Amino acid sequence: GVRRRLPAMLLGPWLVAAAAAAAVAAGAGAGCPVLCTCRGQAVDCSGQRLFSVPPELPLDTGNLSLAHNRIASIPPGYLACYGQLRALDLRNNSLAALPAGLFLGARRLAHLDLSYNNFSLVAADMFLEASGLLRLDLSHNPGLRRVHPQAFRGLAQLRELDLSYGGLSAISLDALEGLPGLVGLRLGGNPWVCGCAMEPFLKWLRGRIQRCASDSQLAECRAPPEVAGAPLLSLTEESFQACHLTLTLDDYLFIAFVGFVVSIASVATNFLLGITANCCHRWSKASEDEDV
Repeated sequence: GVRRRLPAMLLGPWLVAAAAAAAVAAGAGAGCPVLCTCRGQAVDCSGQRLFSVPPELPLDTGNLSLAHNRIASIPPGYLACYGQLRALDLRNNSLAALPAGLFLGARRLAHLDLSYNNFSLVAADMFLEASGLLRLDLSHNPGLRRVHPQAFRGLAQLRELDLSYGGLSAISLDALEGLPGLVGLRLGGNPWVCGCAMEPFLKWLRGRIQRCASDSQLAECRAPPEVAGAPLLSLTEESFQACHLTLTLDDYLFIAFVGFVVSIASVATNFLLGITANCCHRWSKASEDEDV
């Protein structure tokens, strides 16, 4: 009796482990979403006119494409179970915002494409949990007007950032200074306003251009009129000299004195002109009387 039970006792843990492995494999390999195609760890749901994201994905999904759909929102926690996800393609949808904590479970996410959407703001800490992100594409969001100074916080490994063809007229230097690994930056196609507030950013950009691939030659100023159409990097420190002109107390006193002198001179001139005109009038009348 002991000899018969021993093999069963030994096999018991192996059977449990095998059953668990089978369950995980079934959960990982099965359940390809409707209208999607699954090949290996790649799930392709692009171009299916989807209005919402698929409710469930294979647990081992490593590459997910939801491009060219009509998705307007993503449920909070949607990526929590997909720890293998490395690439997420959401281009050409109707997204205007991302839910807080979306990337909590996606620690391995390296490539994120949000181009051709409806973003107007890149909010603070929008990608905070996606600490492994290497490439972020936010291009062709024509309504994108503002990037929060803390928008890219936590992305110390980010290497490529695409902000081209949006509606940006300015960007906070704080948003980019926190990206030590950045080697590629695209800014072209935005209506940049190259006023005094732009000087710190342009100075930073000139310092990074040697080791940071950029399309800054394509990035042009839209305003003010005197520099409209000029490439960003064509503006030198001399271009901003007027921004550093400051007046001292002596300057203000001198301006006030000159103004006072000019006003006195104006009054005196008007007084003299009045007297001259009066004298001329009297002389003319006297001449008429003598002729009579």
